[in-house]
Amino acid sequence: MNNPIHKALSVMQAGQVQCLLMGGQACIVYGGAEFSRDVDFAVLASPENLSRLRQALAGLSARVIAVPPLEERYLRRGHAVHFRCAHSEARDLRMDIMATGRGLDPFERLWERRTSLELEPGLTVDLLALPDLVKAKKTQQDKDWPMIRRLFEADVARAPREPAEESIRFWLREGRTPSLLQELATQHRDLWEQEQAGRPVLAEVSAGNERGLERALLAEEQQEREADRQYWLPLRRELERLRHERAPGP
Repeated sequence: MNNPIHKALSVMQAGQVQCLLMGGQACIVYGGAEFSRDVDFAVLASPENLSRLRQALAGLSARVIAVPPLEERYLRRGHAVHFRCAHSEARDLRMDIMATGRGLDPFERLWERRTSLELEPGLTVDLLALPDLVKAKKTQQDKDWPMIRRLFEADVARAPREPAEESIRFWLREGRTPSLLQELATQHRDLWEQEQAGRPVLAEVSAGNERGLERALLAEEQQEREADRQYWLPLRRELERLRHERAPGP
């Protein structure tokens, strides 16, 4: 993470803003090789926390660069609010603020299972738990699907020799690498059989059926992309209305 992002994180921490790092910067923390100049946060959309957030944004000389404005009602409906920082230590840094997203639990539950990491003495960052980050990455954007695969592979690679059952279930539910899914099914057959009901793709995990598994994973991805498109349709219509209302008259 470069210095402008450190500055944003430190200001949010100093202002006691209840927020969770997400997006590309969170992927970096979890071992995904994603380059990003932006920083994304999920925030608690309460009046008190939004007041602290506004003070932190003022400390970063951040201004809204698009619709909607920073209001609780828009955050609760699923919109992201976009800012650009002008502070000398975070100049031109873009910050995206949201409170919820498709498939994500309420912020309070995300906060309970968050990951906390000390980046340097005196600077601790709270970020989405890996399973929640993966859910947040299931979008229409092409770049997000390879990232989900890399996050899965990195998590498997750094696991202990005897991983926890919770980790194995997460890998079976979200893994997107056919060879690793087949290996997991072989090593943990009972859990594989239990998880099939929630993820039909796992029925294709069998010896010599890697091509069928690849097709099933692609179909699963397309289904998620379409669900994300449907989720954003009413939000995009609302953004268009807000842009139209804000546009100067003739």
